[in-house]
Amino acid sequence: MQTVHAAFADTAARTPRADFLYTEIVTARSYGIAAGALSWGDAAVHVEALRRRYAEAGYGHGHRVGLLLENRPAFLLHWLALNALGVSVVPIHAELRVAELRYLIEHSEITLAVTLPARDDDLRRAAVDVHAPLRTWVPDGDAPLPRPATPLPLAGVRVGEETECALLYTSGTTGRPKGCILTNAYYLNAGRWYAGLGHLCTVQRDHERVITPLPLSHMNAMAFSTMLVIVAGGCLVQLDRFHPSSWWDSVRESRATIVHYLGVMPAMLSAAPADPRDRDHAVRIGFGAGVDKALHAPFESRFGFPLLEAWAMTETGSAACVMAHRDPRHVGTSCFGRPDGAMQWRVIGDDGRDVPVGTPGELLVRAAGPSPRRGLFSGYLKDEAATAEAWKGGWFHTGDIVRADAETNLYFVDRKKNVIRRSGENISAVEVESVLNRHPRVQASAVAAVPDAVRGDEVLACVVARGAVPPEQREALARSIVELALDQLAYYKAPGYVAFVDALPLTPSQKIQRGELKALAAGLRGLPHCVDTTAMKKRR
Repeated sequence: MQTVHAAFADTAARTPRADFLYTEIVTARSYGIAAGALSWGDAAVHVEALRRRYAEAGYGHGHRVGLLLENRPAFLLHWLALNALGVSVVPIHAELRVAELRYLIEHSEITLAVTLPARDDDLRRAAVDVHAPLRTWVPDGDAPLPRPATPLPLAGVRVGEETECALLYTSGTTGRPKGCILTNAYYLNAGRWYAGLGHLCTVQRDHERVITPLPLSHMNAMAFSTMLVIVAGGCLVQLDRFHPSSWWDSVRESRATIVHYLGVMPAMLSAAPADPRDRDHAVRIGFGAGVDKALHAPFESRFGFPLLEAWAMTETGSAACVMAHRDPRHVGTSCFGRPDGAMQWRVIGDDGRDVPVGTPGELLVRAAGPSPRRGLFSGYLKDEAATAEAWKGGWFHTGDIVRADAETNLYFVDRKKNVIRRSGENISAVEVESVLNRHPRVQASAVAAVPDAVRGDEVLACVVARGAVPPEQREALARSIVELALDQLAYYKAPGYVAFVDALPLTPSQKIQRGELKALAAGLRGLPHCVDTTAMKKRR
């Protein structure tokens, strides 16, 4: 198996009548599509028809195509068809606004965007703004598939494991989101790693039904849940998003055996009143990260299956993924398991030296053996300097602070990187600040994460205003600032709190002191000069 499509084709040939995708009723209603199962054999027919259509239009090895298709089955079918031709896909988060689309289109150089009718104009407008030769296609409409705007970049070059499979954007510590180049090998290895974990995460070939509400624009859904099903068989139950009130109905209807979660999900499910049907499901395993320490054991006791905490990044994939799938799991301690022999790791202090056991430090990882980058991302697109910095000294610097115990169990402590993680979405502080600073009443701004009991983090903006802001004007100005953010950014990136301050904590070179900012932000909520704007943050 040299490509993701080849792995899919092998499984489809082996189990043509089995369910490949299952769309439960809540997702079907949300998207206005049919509920029920799509078999492997029928999916293969759809994929082949799309493959022929793309090939006849001139798409092939080296092209990049954006997919703005939400979590619909169509996303997977188009990905597989394009992958068969050596086309790399660029998942486009459905919540991105025009300003964000401009950057993605220009930076990724996608030649085509496959999109939903409601977003076609946004993509076209963004492409015009940056003078990009982008074509768009709404596959459910009558419009023909346009030919690529650029010639075939790698004509005659064999498609294989090292071919770029996808370009995923992830928020970094500074500036704009970075495009992680991910190969077929990256995705195939993720599926094989997952299928071979064993112990508490033993996967039954051609049997598991994996349910996930996580976005296909992120590596968890695209590289882990999807690739497990493609490599090991079974059925993927891809939800439109997490609906707490109907979650267990969806789990029961789909007969899910594995669930994927983020910490926000156990928190919200645990808050619901006890129900006699809490254990009326077929789930054996939960795969995820970030469960509240205090809720971990009570959740497992109440709902009857283990939440197996894991750690990974888009950059590491499965090549340096750690999972607590063996006992003892140290439930309720933020332990995410012990690294296996396929990876090497270190925990270092600010001086770059290894810290003693039990001392928090930054986690560094790499693949074991002579090729330390094997199986990890291939680099950041158009940013060799950032790639080299991330791999400084031959180790990938994760930016996450962890501690290790004497048995080499790893425990998550905090994030060193200036990234806010809200409900599983990574948010670059610098990106948000660049938008806030465009407001005519904002002289300077700095954003930081503050704890949120449901979402993990919430965005708090410290704003130095131009001119005095009387108390009676604070709320109106805060709302105006957040409206600008909502217009320019995905809703989840906008500030949930706006605090008006006299000055920001700066270094002598006028850079924001992120550590002091975080400490400052922690004590601002509830004060008169801090306005709660969380109610404004809604999907549009």
